[in-house]
Amino acid sequence: MEISNQRVEEIINFIKNLNLDKKYQKEFTHEKIKNLSYINESLTHSSANNKFNYENLEFLGDAVLRLIASDFIKNQYPHMQVGERSELRSHLVSDKWLEQVGEKINIKSVLIIGPKALRDKSASATIQAEATEALIGALYESIKILDPIKNWLNPFWVDKSKKVLADPHKQNYKSALQEWTQAKGLSIPTYKTIEINKKHNNPKRFFCTVYIQNISIAEGWGKSMKQAEKEAANEALTAVEKNVLKL
Repeated sequence: MEISNQRVEEIINFIKNLNLDKKYQKEFTHEKIKNLSYINESLTHSSANNKFNYENLEFLGDAVLRLIASDFIKNQYPHMQVGERSELRSHLVSDKWLEQVGEKINIKSVLIIGPKALRDKSASATIQAEATEALIGALYESIKILDPIKNWLNPFWVDKSKKVLADPHKQNYKSALQEWTQAKGLSIPTYKTIEINKKHNNPKRFFCTVYIQNISIAEGWGKSMKQAEKEAANEALTAVEKNVLKL
C-alpha cells in the first residue's frame, strides 16, 4: 500500500518518540519504506482497510510480547516459582497493560480508524491495546531482533511488575473473593461465563457474571473464560473494598 509523504513523516516522528536504541532508529527513515509500511499497517484498523490492517501483525506481536516478557521475568525475578512467573506474565502482556502503554506513547494520534469504529467509544481502549500489540509485531518484522524491543518495554514492565507484586491479593482475585465470602459466612462465589464472539484474541470474547448468594454482584470481560472470571472477581473485590457491595 502506497504511503503519502505526510504519513511517512508522521510515522518517522512517532518512531523517534518511542526512544528505541539509537542504532535502530536508522531502520525507520525515508530509505526504509518497507519498514515504514509495516508500522503503518500496525496502525491501521480493519474498519479503515479490510485487507491492509493490523490483525496479522497483532498475532505476531502477541508471540513476541510473551517471549520477551518471559525473558524479563526470568532475569528480574530469578528465584520466582514458575507458577508465579506465569501469573505475573499474564499481567505484563494483558490488554489493560497494552492499553496503558498505548496511552503513554500516544498511539491514538497516529491510528487510522474508519468512521464507524471511530464513533464507537466503547471500542477505543480495545483498539488502542490491539494496535500497540501490532506495533510490537511491526517493530520485530522490521528489525528482526528482540533486544531493542525488550529494552524499550523494560521500563513499562518494571513499573507494572512492582505494582502487581505489591497488590495484597497478588492478583489472585478469585481466591481472595472466595476467602472473603467464607469469612462472612456466605456461599462461595459462582461464575457464569458466555462466549460473545469467536474472534481469537478479542478482549471481549467472553463475558462473565459472578454471583454470591445467587445475587449478581459483578461482571468482567476477557479473551478467555479464565480472564473474564478473574476480571469479574476483581470488580467484586473492588466493590467490597469500597463498601458498596449489597447482599
